[in-house]
Amino acid sequence: MSDKFFQKPKGTADLLPAVQPIWQKINQIAQDVFGHRYRFGKIDTPLFENYEIFSRTSGDSSDVVSKEMYDFKDKGDRRMALRPEGTAGVVRAYVENKLYGPEYEKPVNLYYLESMFRYERPQAGRMREFHQVGVESFGSDSPYLDAQIIQMAIDFFKEFKLTDLVVKINSLGDDESRTAFRTALVDYLVGFQDQLSEDSKKRLQTNPMRILDSKDRNDQKVLLNAPHLLDYLNQDSKSRFQKVTSALDDFGIEYVIDDKLVRGLDYYNHTIFEIETSDPKLKSAATICGGGRYSGMVEDFGGPATPAIGFGIGLERLITLVGEVENQDLVDVYIVQTDHSVNAFANLLAKQLRERFHFGVLLDYTNRSMKSQFKSADRTQARYSIVVGEQEVSNKELTIKKMVDGSQKKVLLQQLKIEDFL
Repeated sequence: MSDKFFQKPKGTADLLPAVQPIWQKINQIAQDVFGHRYRFGKIDTPLFENYEIFSRTSGDSSDVVSKEMYDFKDKGDRRMALRPEGTAGVVRAYVENKLYGPEYEKPVNLYYLESMFRYERPQAGRMREFHQVGVESFGSDSPYLDAQIIQMAIDFFKEFKLTDLVVKINSLGDDESRTAFRTALVDYLVGFQDQLSEDSKKRLQTNPMRILDSKDRNDQKVLLNAPHLLDYLNQDSKSRFQKVTSALDDFGIEYVIDDKLVRGLDYYNHTIFEIETSDPKLKSAATICGGGRYSGMVEDFGGPATPAIGFGIGLERLITLVGEVENQDLVDVYIVQTDHSVNAFANLLAKQLRERFHFGVLLDYTNRSMKSQFKSADRTQARYSIVVGEQEVSNKELTIKKMVDGSQKKVLLQQLKIEDFL
């Protein structure tokens, strides 16, 4: 069998112990900002769902469904898909568990931290298995909630001391506004059809607004004189968007109105936004958060008409920006053994330290020299070492060494207390 079968799949990563502190920090900050400050409840949804959950919400013409989704038939010949994004599964759970019922406070606020899967070319900050933290709020159409959701994302990033952030916002308007703009955009683009990229030619028939998001240079040239979405907002949509921007002004949030911002999925309406960074660690400007308001999805899943808004944050890019964090979960005690004759005593001592004081304890099980064991104590940044030899076993007396300064004290095992380690 080829060695490649014993390697992780392309576009995935092993999250080894050395990187776990940053993941723990992300979990802690998400719980503090989303869970505590904003009172969003955590939700976990299945790793895979019925294919239709994503195809009908993301849109058959979207890149996610048409090019990137991992889908398969299970043994019951049911078509399933690994989740490519978080919103659809949360909406399905919201409806299936009847969280719209009168016993639940409105809006219903949920956040998640889960792995996602998309088949695309792996690159810095973009993997085939990746992780997202995101939020969804159901039951309020208030433009002031839109501003609060954007502020919540910024509060999350502030905890990582990120700078060079740019908030880009746009309004897709209501159905009437989007229909009027779509017609004008198609009328304009038809005259340049031969100059469009192959992807954009297809989108012209299926989802022309996605052409605004094209990265193709020729497409960008064609779009220079294209109709502007904001010019086609009806009065209600304009008024709503103005309330959003006024609330952002009140919050002191700097933003850029980008009328070519459309997002990559079909379910958005009214306010949409992205947060970008120009941090040199990502080599170029990159989107680290994206989301917006959506309606109709809850109804598509069999629930009542429910306005909703949310966002997702890609954690791989965030980790690239943050880098390593200091691991505060250090070893408390390393037990150094003089020889194998004291193994049983050292093993029992480790158990007692863990039970009595909840210490993190390490000891050697390979009968290495004391010098090697002390090197391990240094390498694992143990706060204290305890030397155990035949004399210590006989006298039931421990020598506790403070590793940072080498100071030592002798304590009878029977009289050992937590203060001896302070």
